[in-house]
Amino acid sequence: MATILDSEDIERSLRRIAHEIIERNRGAEDVMLLGIPTRGVTLAHRLQKALAEVGADVPVGSLDITMYRDDLAAQPTRAPQPTVIPESGIDRKNVVLVDDVLYSGRTIRAALEALTELGRPRAVRLAVLVDRGHRELPIRADHVGKNLPTSSSERVHVVLAENDGGDDEVRISGGDR
Repeated sequence: MATILDSEDIERSLRRIAHEIIERNRGAEDVMLLGIPTRGVTLAHRLQKALAEVGADVPVGSLDITMYRDDLAAQPTRAPQPTVIPESGIDRKNVVLVDDVLYSGRTIRAALEALTELGRPRAVRLAVLVDRGHRELPIRADHVGKNLPTSSSERVHVVLAENDGGDDEVRISGGDR
């Protein structure tokens, strides 16, 4: 198993993404972060801290997509996680969905569907720590910590202290590595 990003790399990537979010939105007004459970929520909170370091007060929440997935029959049973939307709601906000790994795009499709039941954002953008390619749907990330070309036989493991204990890192296993 090879380590692709260590804790310093992850922190640096999140700071860069925070700056990109401010730049892309021409400030932080009406920006909201929604993390996709589980590690996306952790990353959204870390992004909120990185944004606060540069003076941007951005609300953060979580968006459970379990019941919107198109692979429920093929996946092991998952208990739905809470959806927590900041008090201001999502209407006319620039919502930044946050997830750990972008792969086929199906998780993000489910998140977009879940969002439509909550309101009508002005814009929806996507921030991911790792984009590994292999899209099955026409979805792309607006903010990427690391583009990581992989084979479909490889697995990307994101380890975050809050979720997994230990040190933060992104590892890859399987395939020819």
